[in-house]
Amino acid sequence: MSDDYLKRALRMSYLISLGLALTLSVGFYLVTSLTGQYSILARYGGAVWVLLLTLIIALPTLTPLMKRRYRR
Repeated sequence: MSDDYLKRALRMSYLISLGLALTLSVGFYLVTSLTGQYSILARYGGAVWVLLLTLIIALPTLTPLMKRRYRR
């Protein structure tokens, strides 16, 4: 029973982090496509870099918050 809230909390943390990372990554790609003379490699590479960095920052930040929220 105690693992149930943990699974839900981790699932929500992963989904929120992934959604945030994908949104920022697509936003980066769109901004570089519309505002500059950047190469396609710079656009894709930057979007992947933003995706990875956002996941690295968001997952450890959101996981404890979701655990506390679902523990109640």
